[in-house]
Amino acid sequence: MLDRTDSPPLPLVPLHGAMVRLDPRGALFWPDESLLVVADLHLEKGSAYARRGQMLPPYDTAETLTRLEALVADLRPRVIVALGDSFHDRWGAERLDPEARARLTALQQGRTFIWIAGNHDPEPAKDLGGEWTRELRVGPLVLRHEPSADGALGEVAGHLHPVARLTVRGRAIRRRCFATDGARLLLPALGAYAGGLNVRDGAVSGLFTGGFEAHLLGEGRTFKIASHACRMD
Repeated sequence: MLDRTDSPPLPLVPLHGAMVRLDPRGALFWPDESLLVVADLHLEKGSAYARRGQMLPPYDTAETLTRLEALVADLRPRVIVALGDSFHDRWGAERLDPEARARLTALQQGRTFIWIAGNHDPEPAKDLGGEWTRELRVGPLVLRHEPSADGALGEVAGHLHPVARLTVRGRAIRRRCFATDGARLLLPALGAYAGGLNVRDGAVSGLFTGGFEAHLLGEGRTFKIASHACRMD
């Protein structure tokens, strides 16, 4: 059985001394700091593929910004942190159309917006506003793109696009998810065209010295599943 972990309002989850909310739309919200964290937007992935001759529908940036706008409208954060790979490549910002740029500008109005460096976008984009850094420490948490190999306590990272797979009443379910052991946490990708890596893969499971939990994204709720109950692809 799936264990429902959130009902309005979303419950607080302990994370290395901070109490955070795992929004079922794929973002972390820290009420005490009015801090919204999203990961792996991969804006302009469609146009990046088109440049290489693989034609994807060019709607990923618009859809991803719609997801982010909904989170901001509901949560009204004082600070937004984008955890790297906000663009699919280092030229992605140059391919943004004027409407997308205007939407990003609107998201930054009246709040602090911080871009974290990613492996796809290791340098700051020009003329997009906000602040840029390689990692950010806030209280007991450290926010960065790639998770460290040394089991950093309080780490909040993206990069791996965690997904979990399980079988419920004979039906396979595979969804984006958070992965956490209460000491560190991986966020799912928010990007519309972002893929996912199974949490049972060693790149994810190897980050946690003991067991961990996958919080699967659902419609208005998340589902907490012990790592050992998740299935390989």
